[in-house]
Amino acid sequence: MVRATIIGSGPNGLAAAVTMARAGYEVRVLEAAATIGGGVRTLPSTLSGFRHDVCSAVHPVAPTTPFFHAFGLGERIEWIRPAISYAHPLDDGRAGIAWRDIERTASGLGVDERAWLSRLRPLSSHIAGVIDFTGNQMMRIPHDPITSARFALRMLEQGTPLASRAFRTEEAAALLSGVLAHANTPLPSLAGSAAGLMLAAHAHAGGWMYPRGGAQRIADALADDVAAHGGTIETDSHVTDLGALDWGDPTRGDVLLLNTSPRLLLTHPDVPSRYSRAIHAYKYGPAAAKVDFALDGPVPWANADVAKSPTVHLGGTRAEVWASENAVADGRVSERPYVLAVQPSVLDDTRAPEGKAVLWAYIHVPQGSRLDATELITRQVERFAPGFRDRILAHHAVPASAREAINPAEIGGDILGGAFTLAQAFRRPTLSTAPWRTPMAGVYLASASTPPGPGVNGMAGWHAARTALADAGTRVTLADLF
Repeated sequence: MVRATIIGSGPNGLAAAVTMARAGYEVRVLEAAATIGGGVRTLPSTLSGFRHDVCSAVHPVAPTTPFFHAFGLGERIEWIRPAISYAHPLDDGRAGIAWRDIERTASGLGVDERAWLSRLRPLSSHIAGVIDFTGNQMMRIPHDPITSARFALRMLEQGTPLASRAFRTEEAAALLSGVLAHANTPLPSLAGSAAGLMLAAHAHAGGWMYPRGGAQRIADALADDVAAHGGTIETDSHVTDLGALDWGDPTRGDVLLLNTSPRLLLTHPDVPSRYSRAIHAYKYGPAAAKVDFALDGPVPWANADVAKSPTVHLGGTRAEVWASENAVADGRVSERPYVLAVQPSVLDDTRAPEGKAVLWAYIHVPQGSRLDATELITRQVERFAPGFRDRILAHHAVPASAREAINPAEIGGDILGGAFTLAQAFRRPTLSTAPWRTPMAGVYLASASTPPGPGVNGMAGWHAARTALADAGTRVTLADLF
């Protein structure tokens, strides 16, 4: 039997493992950490009984991507579907609230009701077209050209200074700017607007769901399927040199798939100089400095609706959010930074002891920063939730400089697998119609550093595995596997 060796057990690595195992390969997954999951692990990092997500916490796109939809992820784990996808508090108790119900969201934005509906309803009501367009790694003709054109027009609006004219109220402007800031790029930017609009459209389509019990459930579901089809996973197996790795014989059909940073490819003994230069030129972006909080009760938000929302964007007005993200791009951190926060225990009682709560939060920082973000985040939460500081039982800070030790794919603390720029949306990590294939025989890249890029979607793993199978003479579709 031919062998497939996968390095890294993040969602893309496990998606590749599932694909290869179902295609009849002998699958072995090597994971550097003591637990599987990469960016979808859930660990007790503060106090006993409190469970925190290591990286991603809320997964708006996961159940709807082609791979996870075919895999049946929505049926394999229990998903929490909040009535509020995300909230953005402002001073004086005001807030923009992105309800899953787009009409309810718009009606709460006053004079911006029609502006919100005109921008997001055509996208959320045609979410399949948005998914197809944003995941169009082969640059083919979109299946839904009308939705693609609408998305592109809104991307141009929100990715340029025209964005400042889109809304008249602070609530609406902040509500959209907070979701655009997920991309960790200067604002406004075309890359940020593309990522943010995709997420905002999901907010009013399926909603911003997350797994009951934590992100670990996603990794566990994939790992169970790998095992059910004869595959094995070895933890505490940190691969740092491909030349020293016994992964089989490519001349007999064995393949190696890397759910890692492209930099690991540089350790392959046969890497061509041209490809090596391309990998060296691939850029990594700003990073994340994260803090987990164990709380003696829910966050005391000044706005009652914010208290109901698992995801909260803290950054003040649109101007403040833009200033914060642009400071990071300039190598600085704002005194009032944009904070991406998740309070999963609002709807998931498995995450903290009864009556207690957890808060997951991070800020964007320059790559490799050693900053402990605890105080900056605490002050920003306290700004919109007076009394928060008194609820803290314990905290665990992970500066950007420490993230690579936790997940080697996060170079300098970059959790997106490479700078999320418009250029690197196409050259990720090289400009190619099949960027998952490398010049080395039998070696493929299956990480967020390849299309369609960051996010818990499994698609890079599927595309890498599908390419490997096609190169071996076996063409498969998702319908063939599931």
